[in-house]
Amino acid sequence: MNLDMLKRRLSRKGYELLIAVDGAEGVELSRSHQPDIILMDMSLPVMDGWQATREIRNYPKTKHIPVIALTAHAMAGDREKCMAAGCDDYDTKPIEFPRLLEKIESLLKKATNP
Repeated sequence: MNLDMLKRRLSRKGYELLIAVDGAEGVELSRSHQPDIILMDMSLPVMDGWQATREIRNYPKTKHIPVIALTAHAMAGDREKCMAAGCDDYDTKPIEFPRLLEKIESLLKKATNP
């Protein structure tokens, strides 16, 4: 349900989305399409978001892509764990769309104006 809502709302804002159903597919999509930004669910099947982010960071052609962790993990230290895995920012579920949109726009702006 979160994915469908997020997809519709981001599409309305003009974003084109690629959806991966698991972490391995996410890594593959990042390599084949090199998106402007990645929203990474940390609790994915096959390969979790932690490992997928590390693989994206370790691949020369994708290491520059900003990654925002999306997770239900909101315990002390979870933000730091996401950042240590290579994420550029962190947001908790349930998603608060205006807050997430602000993070997306901020990271995209930094990526285009380093």
